[in-house]
Amino acid sequence: MTKKTFIKCLALLLLVTTLSGCIFKEEDALIIGSRNNTESIILSNLMGQLIEEKTDINVTYKENLGGSNVVWTAMLNGKIDVIPDYTGTIVINYYQETTGNADETLAKTKELVLADDITALESFGFNNTYTLALDEAEAESLGVTTFSDFAKVSDDFILGAVFEFIDRPDGLPGFQKEYDLQFKDVKGMDHGIMYRSINAKEVDVINSYTTDGQLQMYNLRVLEDDKGYFPPYHALPLVRTGVLEQYPKIGEALLELAGKIDETAMQEMNAKVDNEGQMVELVAKEFLQEAGFISKE
Repeated sequence: MTKKTFIKCLALLLLVTTLSGCIFKEEDALIIGSRNNTESIILSNLMGQLIEEKTDINVTYKENLGGSNVVWTAMLNGKIDVIPDYTGTIVINYYQETTGNADETLAKTKELVLADDITALESFGFNNTYTLALDEAEAESLGVTTFSDFAKVSDDFILGAVFEFIDRPDGLPGFQKEYDLQFKDVKGMDHGIMYRSINAKEVDVINSYTTDGQLQMYNLRVLEDDKGYFPPYHALPLVRTGVLEQYPKIGEALLELAGKIDETAMQEMNAKVDNEGQMVELVAKEFLQEAGFISKE
């Protein structure tokens, strides 16, 4: 090897080493990812706007990446730096572990992700768990208020459910077994289509989420999980540990949101986007301003 060739190889090695140590990979900005649903995108904007307000770090959003597994894989592979996620999803779906109560599930979440060089911060405050929703008048006529009540008549109902719920171990398979549910049919669909489908009588019952904004628009009854089958799904920020170590102010900023968003506030933000057509970034900004996190212009 000539001296000139050696110098070129050394320079290349130094370049690769430098790049491998980089935290931000796109336009020197923190990359925040989100799933393909309104709530995830709102949460990513809440985090991003607060970080930009409290630090000198620029944020790039990677929105609508896909379902939870797609976003989680991108996080593990270092393609994104920060995501919003849910404790029950992390423990059951990603690590196939068992959950406990809210505090136990949060503690296990922190322990599990840390082994993959990811830090789970504190919960935003709300628990967005699965539920079933059906027409209020029909539920009243049948005397249905709980999942156990519904199980007695479920074979007459067509379920509309998001694809992820149908496939996930903490979703439909275990749910059907726990309550002995026998649906007339199950139709998979995107989350945004479910409410239009039940309103158009294309399905009879849907798997909704407790913070869905559309619940404010349609006259639906949300049923009670009387056996407590579904685990806690408290939303929280996940940040790559290397990012926090290099930029601790990111963690300080995100911890300001701990316990500050309850179910009602999240449902209202979802409704402003899904029902009223407001822009996500403006809804997030309004919440942060009203809560005193960022200054009003």
